[in-house]
Amino acid sequence: MTDLAEFAKTNGVKYFMISYTDLFGGQRAKLVPAQAIADMQADGAGFAGFATWLDLTPAHPDMLAVPDPSGVIQLPWKKDVAWVPGICVMDGQPLEQAPRNVLARLVKEADAEGLRVKTGIEAEFFLLTPEGDRISDPYDSAEKPCYDQQAVMRRYDVIAEICDYMLELGWGPYQNDHEDANGQFEMNWGFDDAMVTADRHSFFKFMVKSVAEKHGLRATFMPKPIEGLTGNGCHAHISVWDREGKVNAFADKTKELGLSDQGRTFLGGIMKHAEALAAITNPTVNSYKRINAPRTISGATWAPNTVTWTGNNRTHMVRVPGPGRFELRLPDGAANPYLLQAVIIAAGLSGVRCKADPGKRYDIDMYAEGHLVKDAPKLPLNLLDAIRNFDADAELKAMMGTGFAASYIKMKRQEWMSYVSHFSQWEKDNTLDI
Repeated sequence: MTDLAEFAKTNGVKYFMISYTDLFGGQRAKLVPAQAIADMQADGAGFAGFATWLDLTPAHPDMLAVPDPSGVIQLPWKKDVAWVPGICVMDGQPLEQAPRNVLARLVKEADAEGLRVKTGIEAEFFLLTPEGDRISDPYDSAEKPCYDQQAVMRRYDVIAEICDYMLELGWGPYQNDHEDANGQFEMNWGFDDAMVTADRHSFFKFMVKSVAEKHGLRATFMPKPIEGLTGNGCHAHISVWDREGKVNAFADKTKELGLSDQGRTFLGGIMKHAEALAAITNPTVNSYKRINAPRTISGATWAPNTVTWTGNNRTHMVRVPGPGRFELRLPDGAANPYLLQAVIIAAGLSGVRCKADPGKRYDIDMYAEGHLVKDAPKLPLNLLDAIRNFDADAELKAMMGTGFAASYIKMKRQEWMSYVSHFSQWEKDNTLDI
């Protein structure tokens, strides 16, 4: 185990950011001087949980975020600060609803069955003006801007700086591109164990926003920040390995698409729970402007709206692009980094245990011929439908933890009520003269 005080001395760190992620994906932290980190590593930094998006009251005792030294990252752009994820504890016990704790428990549950889930994510984001009201590059206006080399080079300073930092951190970044929407980018790095990916995903969002601000821009992972343009996805590539991480349990060249029987049942669990897990993978009101969107300016949304799977075909919810893994294309940029990984493991484990069948494979273009698919479930139309689906899925709730599920559903229902209580310009435009 890393001694954080020694880490500080060795690396010239003056401050630690002890960080945790709340139920709504908000990143919270306390800045702790290195001289005090030994006590914090033993006892944790105190937070009033009610002051963040957790299902707690002002009467609850302090929530302590105990730093997990396995996840410590020195900020490449500010070397005297190190970020470290916290394990949320209350009254001496891990707080059940805390997202990183939910994932940690499911990682252990999978390990007990000899399964080591590895994932990679494709985090998309927009670079906007500081006000967040428009794309920052006025020349980025092509009808089909995906892979636009001029547009990506106009933002070279931002993209290269972030990629340099990932190289320095040893994440194995391997490609960066301008994405399908004007002002949108994607950066890819190597896959790893689910918890490592979740910590890196969390840090990546912090890093991208910080570097963008340094350059006078605003980065957003909002699912659909610009009407009419492709939204921000967060596709997850999933494989399961043996406990030592050496043998890919999903790979079998003798099977359809190179996906083993166990891989099929894990996929079957994802398909079985898809309508419910959308509440986790697509957790905001805005999320449903992406997965149920009309055709965008570029000609496609690149997001699913039906629970189907396929081979190497990007118009379905799940695709199998090669042997030994599959890509879940449902999640969006608002997905909580820890809950995203947790719900993948929960649904997949459920499928493995009951030997779930993923159902019929479709190879059609779902955007052009989706109406021909009559028997596949539709994804939720809005956040309320997703919450209701999650609440009705007793098995998935139990897998995620009943305490977490109750808190999440309660908080998300409150968010929905806040949204529907809001008076919009649309209501006036369409109702004022009725």
